[in-house]
Amino acid sequence: MADEMKQNPEMGKSIDVNGVMVNYHDYGTGEPVIFIHGSGPGVTAWANWRLVLPKISEKRRALAPDMVGFGYTDRPDGVVFNMETWGNQLIGFMDALNIEKADLVGNSFGGALALWMAIRVPERIGRIVLMGSMGVEFKLTKGLDDVWGYTPSFEQMERSLYSFVSNKSMITHDLVQMRYDASVRPGYQETFGRMFPAPRQDGVSMMACSYADIIKVKHETLVVHGREDEVIPIETSHALFNLIPNAQLHMFGNCGHWTQIEQNKRFVALIDSFLNEE
Repeated sequence: MADEMKQNPEMGKSIDVNGVMVNYHDYGTGEPVIFIHGSGPGVTAWANWRLVLPKISEKRRALAPDMVGFGYTDRPDGVVFNMETWGNQLIGFMDALNIEKADLVGNSFGGALALWMAIRVPERIGRIVLMGSMGVEFKLTKGLDDVWGYTPSFEQMERSLYSFVSNKSMITHDLVQMRYDASVRPGYQETFGRMFPAPRQDGVSMMACSYADIIKVKHETLVVHGREDEVIPIETSHALFNLIPNAQLHMFGNCGHWTQIEQNKRFVALIDSFLNEE
């Protein structure tokens, strides 16, 4: 394991959270901001946020855990995958690191979890960034159905990743190989297949908060979306923007679901300004 950690940048530090060993990345010092990854096959916190964490950590403490069921966090037998499980993990993660309050940046599934946190433990959360976020009901897209319905093969991983970006040339052989290799680690696909079984519309509903709860969210919130997103429809961000009282909305053109990668420089500048605003 020690040799694998040295060779694999996706493996960071490890901490016991409610009896589960959680893999996480921890950069910089100062006020904490926690980055929550999405739910694609082979995803890890590092894969989602590797281009963002070093830059944000120049001013803040930037943390990114692998949520249970994903990446290199332990996958206990019998775990039930729902918002309570992931939310309690995130609360426990903050407690284990003695973080009383943190800003949250959530990508897709991670956005739904950030919203859940703002509703359930509002006193623990500062500002929120919701990027290509779930959290409201919408009709399951073909892109999301393909992502959640992934069965391991290099070709299917390539097709899944193509749905994440507008500029398809960004999906390199090395990127596909990295995500594919992660998706065929022992036990990973068995876990991933249990998370979002058919009918996958139920997964959308499981992550959706009620409008009555969302309108009570008082946190300063930045809603971000790529105009060409094939995975999460832009209407979800319009709905969140309209519901959250202290929200602002930024839409990137020529950009798919991976705003933090496809529009990295602009995305970092945008959230840096938002998170560090006086």
